[in-house]
Amino acid sequence: MRGDAPVVLEARGITKRFPGVLANEQVSLTLQHGEVLALLGENGAGKTTLMNILYGLYQQDAGEVLVRGKPVRMRGPSAAIRHGIGMVHQHFMLVPVFTVAENIILGAETSRGPLLDMAAARRHIHELSQRHNLAVDPDALVKDLSVGQQQRVEIIKALYRNATILILDEPTAVLTPQETDELFVIIRSLTAQGVSVIFITHKLREVLALADRIVVLRRGRVVGETRPREASERSLAEMMVGRSVILQVEKQTAHPGATVLALEQLSLNDDRGQQVVNALTLDVRAGEVLGLAGVQGNGQTELVEAITGLRPVRAGRVLIDGQDYTGAAPRRISESGCAHVPEDRQEDGLVLGYSVADNLVLNTYYVAPFAHGIVRDGQAVLHHAEQLVAQYDVRTPNVTTSVAALSGGNQQKVIIARELSREVRLLIAAQPTRGIDVGSIEFIHQQIIAARDRGTAVLLVSAELDEIMALADRIAVIYHGRIVATLPATSASREQLGLLMAGAQPEHL
Repeated sequence: MRGDAPVVLEARGITKRFPGVLANEQVSLTLQHGEVLALLGENGAGKTTLMNILYGLYQQDAGEVLVRGKPVRMRGPSAAIRHGIGMVHQHFMLVPVFTVAENIILGAETSRGPLLDMAAARRHIHELSQRHNLAVDPDALVKDLSVGQQQRVEIIKALYRNATILILDEPTAVLTPQETDELFVIIRSLTAQGVSVIFITHKLREVLALADRIVVLRRGRVVGETRPREASERSLAEMMVGRSVILQVEKQTAHPGATVLALEQLSLNDDRGQQVVNALTLDVRAGEVLGLAGVQGNGQTELVEAITGLRPVRAGRVLIDGQDYTGAAPRRISESGCAHVPEDRQEDGLVLGYSVADNLVLNTYYVAPFAHGIVRDGQAVLHHAEQLVAQYDVRTPNVTTSVAALSGGNQQKVIIARELSREVRLLIAAQPTRGIDVGSIEFIHQQIIAARDRGTAVLLVSAELDEIMALADRIAVIYHGRIVATLPATSASREQLGLLMAGAQPEHL
């Protein structure tokens, strides 16, 4: 991309409000012909809201959008498509039982008289996939494709509609490292042929590897613009958070003890009754972090729910300290010394209508000192909350504030404080830093390692491979509901883990 390349898309002073939230405030940016513009920021920074405005899914309250120098009003995605803008969402918009070709032409059907001209559609799809290195079979069913292949279908779908401006929303969130590398090659091929790309992410490494320019959002505002050659992971993190951040997790060598959690030949069904975990065997020892790595959707969610008593077990056993807790109630499992940080904090970790103080005793409100028989001790609850808010750096006006009013990072700190402020033998941490700022991530990582160093057994389930590699002492890779390999974190590489996550057999690596 040349520095004097023409501007193909511009946002000027975009402001968007939702009830109680100022999502975008006077946001301005430009996209040039054939460049990759990285839009960097934590979840909640306003990135996706801005892109939804550019794609016509939302209407701005103030400001304007210009396409090739002309002001336009995007009154819906069809208007954006007419102006050459395509968007690939983080969660793909595909019909699993349709073929690739049927998904691509849906809503933009090629016809010959009153009939669909599928032959012409297939030829066009084949030509696009050849031109842009997007190898896919037009006749394959989408449900039979890997996640990376499904993403290619989404990109072809946008190109089929003549998109010359492509918005990619967190495109690597569900990819293996190898699929991420392949996507970067595809993006570079697209920009070499004149396509302009906005790449939305919160991953610093990827921004530095791919972007031509970087715009950073924080709390709905543009706080800086830079280029990869002028930036580092540290400088970008500081721009995102507004302060210096320690990016490396500092930890000593683990000294694992006895097995705390043992899963024996565990099989589970999902909500549709389909088996998603198949005869899985795993153990986690005291004083270690076992990281469970895998592309989201390989049974991790159901596994955590079964361990914590939230999902029935089809077959096999869950043992904690040698005692059988298979199918036990969540309270009994909690009382065994198991702490649980759920992957959806608002759905499963908090009662949003309750205060910070009440959320901090959700699993201990019925025992002393918070209750004496059936009588609740409100002062003890408040005193406990004030101590934990200070200890875990929860930013809240006071402990009686509704937890719904807190930022995502502070909501997560409330959960961490509640779960780790009691005697725990086992910590199940599922996506513990999803959607929170870099500063809160730093703090939560420190708390997980501190729990490990106190002798707690930690099962860390994360879609972020960097997080797994930074925190884990051992790494187990899950694929289609089975553990395909378990290896020491010190000897695991991103490439090796990525291949295992994609289904490669260990003996073939």
